[in-house]
Amino acid sequence: MRSIHRFTLAAGLIIAGAVPAAAAMRGTTTDDRTAARATTQQGLDDPTIVAIFDAANTADIETGDLAAKRGSTKEVRDLGAMFARDHRAVRQQGRDLAKKLGVTPTPPKNDHSAADQAALMKTLESKHGAAFDKAYLAHEVQFHQQVIDEVQQQLLPAIKNAELKALVVKVAPAFQAHLMAAQHLQKQLGD
Repeated sequence: MRSIHRFTLAAGLIIAGAVPAAAAMRGTTTDDRTAARATTQQGLDDPTIVAIFDAANTADIETGDLAAKRGSTKEVRDLGAMFARDHRAVRQQGRDLAKKLGVTPTPPKNDHSAADQAALMKTLESKHGAAFDKAYLAHEVQFHQQVIDEVQQQLLPAIKNAELKALVVKVAPAFQAHLMAAQHLQKQLGD
């Protein structure tokens, strides 16, 4: 479950100076990650995937809303607002589909994502000005890359329901677009 916990964390719950995705994976060998991923895939079911999907979107809504308020540049504020808006729409699509399918989202066992998100938000809230922008953009770059990797390697192969899989496939390009937008702004601001 370590890999799922990392994914849930990365899916909007980490980075930005709190626990970068790269740091979360540091000290873990490729063999450890591969073994954890294989074990995790066996335990993934659609209700758990729906919960992870919802948590990822909720987390990025929170960080995006914060950036929309606290960003020191218009570009960071606009990016945060766009990310929050996009993730609200995707989260609602996931919730509507779960309701339609009668799926009750079930977070992974030993899920600490709420506490991890609270810690991330506290870290981001402690930053101001350019330091906030830098931390937020680092978070978004690492978050979206981690989500893309985990969706492709773990979630998609484990999804059983065709409609759920179609939704995840449909929104995947938005994660790539968000990654590119965050990388572009990070480079533009010299972070």
